Amino acid sequence: MDAPHPPQPPMPASRKRRKGGGRRFGRTKAQERISEINMTPLIDLAFALLIIFMIAAPMMEQSIRIDLPEQSSDPTPAPQDLEIRTISIDKEGTYYWDKQPVDLTTLKTHIQGVAGQPDPPALSIRADANIKYQKVIDVIDYVKDQKLTKISLGTRQD
Repeated sequence: MDAPHPPQPPMPASRKRRKGGGRRFGRTKAQERISEINMTPLIDLAFALLIIFMIAAPMMEQSIRIDLPEQSSDPTPAPQDLEIRTISIDKEGTYYWDKQPVDLTTLKTHIQGVAGQPDPPALSIRADANIKYQKVIDVIDYVKDQKLTKISLGTRQD
């Protein structure tokens, strides 16, 4: 029959198997803390947030929908170092100071504040092509009353 096996040397205490056959996966004490952090979920989260922000960033830019009147000649380019504040009037007749909706009284207060500056910025007036022309004239008249001379009327080209 089979030859008897030679006696095995005794197993060290650190390598003995526990009862029930469970593995220890390298931890020597039952209450020992894991000193390593699994970075994979953190990296997945960072990439997911990056993708979300890349998709959402263009949508965060709010702009006022205005159908500008057409212009046939080439516009004069504005100087690069000139500060420009925008006044917009949408098709419902709502006034906007930059991108913030305001009423006519608040708009006049903003224009007065700009007129009080030592070097006032240029004002770009953008109005929807389908609104009453009088709304644009009211704004231009008030800007001229405040002695502001740097005015631009927004149009679109053919």
